[in-house]
Amino acid sequence: MYEKEIEAAKEQFGKLLEKQLKRVDAMKLQGDFIDYKKLDKIIIGVCGGDGIGPRITHEAARILEFLLKDEVKKGKVEFKYIDGLTIERRAELLKAIPDDTLEELKGCHVILKGPTTTPRKGDPWPNVESANVAMRKELDLFANVRPVRIPEQGIDWTFYRENTEGGYAAGKEGVNVTEDLGIDFTVVTSQGCDRIIRAAFEFAKANGKTRVTAVTKANIIKTTDGKFLDTFYRIAQEYPGITCDDWYIDIMTAKLVDEKRRKDFQVVVLPNLYGDIITDEAAEFQGGVGTAGSANIGKRYAMFEAIHGSAPRMVAEGRDIYADPCSVIRAGAMLLNHIGYIAEASKLYKALDICTITEKKLVMTGRDTGATGEEFANYIMDTIAKM
Repeated sequence: MYEKEIEAAKEQFGKLLEKQLKRVDAMKLQGDFIDYKKLDKIIIGVCGGDGIGPRITHEAARILEFLLKDEVKKGKVEFKYIDGLTIERRAELLKAIPDDTLEELKGCHVILKGPTTTPRKGDPWPNVESANVAMRKELDLFANVRPVRIPEQGIDWTFYRENTEGGYAAGKEGVNVTEDLGIDFTVVTSQGCDRIIRAAFEFAKANGKTRVTAVTKANIIKTTDGKFLDTFYRIAQEYPGITCDDWYIDIMTAKLVDEKRRKDFQVVVLPNLYGDIITDEAAEFQGGVGTAGSANIGKRYAMFEAIHGSAPRMVAEGRDIYADPCSVIRAGAMLLNHIGYIAEASKLYKALDICTITEKKLVMTGRDTGATGEEFANYIMDTIAKM
């Protein structure tokens, strides 16, 4: 009865399989992580994105330039400013990332990126793919790293979210078999599981962490989540000094709000979709997604960004100068840490604690009742200068 529809769905599914198997072959050929210490010069790309992105990214970049001014003078660090990732240009070209912008991004070692708009139903823009998703694919940024730290509550979490597989990998490649039946796909590979889980354990080992937790729904999603969990326990055997355990995504969301249990979690590794959910929940403890930064790390490239959106309404209302830059500033601190400027990162983290928790001379409200992003960035730099 549905022979034509089934054959068409099979053809589309076959194309997806071919694409993913080519990706597996490419992963098998990858080398080691880049060693920043061996580079003559580290090129930091600054890409503002759109909406409030250019505003807040500019303030974070000013702080990084302030902290690295001596390294820039020595020629050890170069800042490269990249335009072209606005929703207007992406919509005009019908590209998630315009080709010339992608080439510029590939000319950098690390990227500080502002939020970008992803069109949704009802928006005036065409259905252009998420620039974030496209960048993770193009640069193979497989590890999304999001720290949440609140010392007074005993919270010190680092989440390792797989970035290139899972429920988002084939987001545009689902099949409407008939008008009544739609099928989407979850993609998991041995190589993808191995590298994200190994990265989480290596981080734990390097930073004195004693526990790594996997989050899945392997009791129900047995094939893909099952592969992730099997890989987790296989790799865990290589790290005998680290305690490992696993939780299902539903109960994990509850345990993060359990004041007695949540202090026990340290490093958490999880597939893409679950990571998206959990890290937004976790960010609320720190003050919301507007305060949280994240890293997207691959073997050749790394990109650092806020985890919130581009807030076009703030721009339309003329409030973008009041947008809180804390998220991208925290991402900048992660960038410094990643490329080996540990002391500078420590100063920035300390200044953020002073300016947002202990001293708090300025308050960000997102309106003219609070400070502008520029004023807050100046406050951060003045605080660092006094250290």
